[in-house]
Amino acid sequence: MSYSYSRKLQIPFEEAVNKIKQNLQQQGFGIITNIDLKDTLKQKLNIDFRKYLILGACNPEFAYKAVSLDSHIGLMLPCNIVVQEHENGELEVSAINPLETIDKATTTELLSDIAQEVSNRLRTAVDDLHRDQPEPKHSEALPTGKSNENSPVSIQG
Repeated sequence: MSYSYSRKLQIPFEEAVNKIKQNLQQQGFGIITNIDLKDTLKQKLNIDFRKYLILGACNPEFAYKAVSLDSHIGLMLPCNIVVQEHENGELEVSAINPLETIDKATTTELLSDIAQEVSNRLRTAVDDLHRDQPEPKHSEALPTGKSNENSPVSIQG
């Protein structure tokens, strides 16, 4: 397996950002960080870089459960999603795969179960990008009840 899930798209950058945010919300995630790498590199290093946005997605319920089981798991939170425009103009959206990034030698079964569920939801959010609307009855999607959208925090190095 790979440490990420990706999908290449033929849509404008901002549309991809909006769609992945919508899909993540459908899966119970809110965006808590927003890092515009292009802007940060321009401001800090005066380097012109391609469009590259890192979104920090968090599902508070899963974050609470995971941190309750392993106090150091916070080092891996939030789950990162990258929206990038490659030099050739191709657009790609990628999400971290928690199943491949947790230490399998020291993790517990309960923590693995949480990683599996988070992984399923992130994969669904990425897989649904090619649809006009996310599928609420997607086999891996679960109802979210209410929005977990938090105010984004802008982080610039």
